[in-house]
Amino acid sequence: MDLFDSLGDNSEVVTAFFLTHAMSVIGAIIILIAGYIIAGWAGKRVKDATSKSGKFDDTLVPVLSQTTRVVILVITFLLVLGQFGVQTASIIAVLGAAGLAVGLALQGTLSNVAAGMMLLILRPFKVGDAVNVAGTFGIVDEVRLFTTEMHSFDNIGITMPNSRVWGQEIQNLSKFENRRVDMEFGISYRDDMDKAIALIKEVLDADERVMAEPEPLIAVSELGDSSVMIRVRPWTETKNVWPLRYHITKSIKEKFDSNGVSIPFPQRDVHLFKKN
Repeated sequence: MDLFDSLGDNSEVVTAFFLTHAMSVIGAIIILIAGYIIAGWAGKRVKDATSKSGKFDDTLVPVLSQTTRVVILVITFLLVLGQFGVQTASIIAVLGAAGLAVGLALQGTLSNVAAGMMLLILRPFKVGDAVNVAGTFGIVDEVRLFTTEMHSFDNIGITMPNSRVWGQEIQNLSKFENRRVDMEFGISYRDDMDKAIALIKEVLDADERVMAEPEPLIAVSELGDSSVMIRVRPWTETKNVWPLRYHITKSIKEKFDSNGVSIPFPQRDVHLFKKN
């Protein structure tokens, strides 16, 4: 009989224990779900607000959104631990010590974060700019905490670690409104140089995309092995650089052909000597 009495008493203790912790578990689950939902909602709201305000660069928008979401999730995690009586102050101290250890072990990864912050602060480029980073050409899609996302001109995705982007020479092809188009054309030594220059000038004057100021440069640049090289350097709006280059190259070739100016190609004369 005493055995059953002791079991009855223990069952009440066990029941009370489960009820107490069941409420903590339920509360933790509710906090976790609510925190997850609020983090997603807040991140989306920050992204929408910053993108529509016009006061924030497009490069900063995804980072601000991600940071807001992470901060809310961290707070949610601490609140969940508090449901089980865990002292959050000690947890923060432990996380700080663990963060230091992890930081020492992941120096390369953290260098990407530091480089990403420098890219966001100094902003050598923004979303949508065409850039050349260490010989890699592409259009910037997004700057994340660890990587910079781009796509090439033929629409191939490019993911570069931020440390590599920041540690290399960055050429921003879209930074200025106007750019110079550098071209060279060769003519035969038998042709009239002044005539060729006049024909090139006619082609440039006929194209509205060529800017009057600064004045286009048309000059003899080199006396090559088989041709006289004429350097052509018109200025145009940045968006017109490649269309103008293609059009001018075709138009000058057609202009030369119709006016008797030849474009030589490399050739070799072979002389045979017959021995007696």
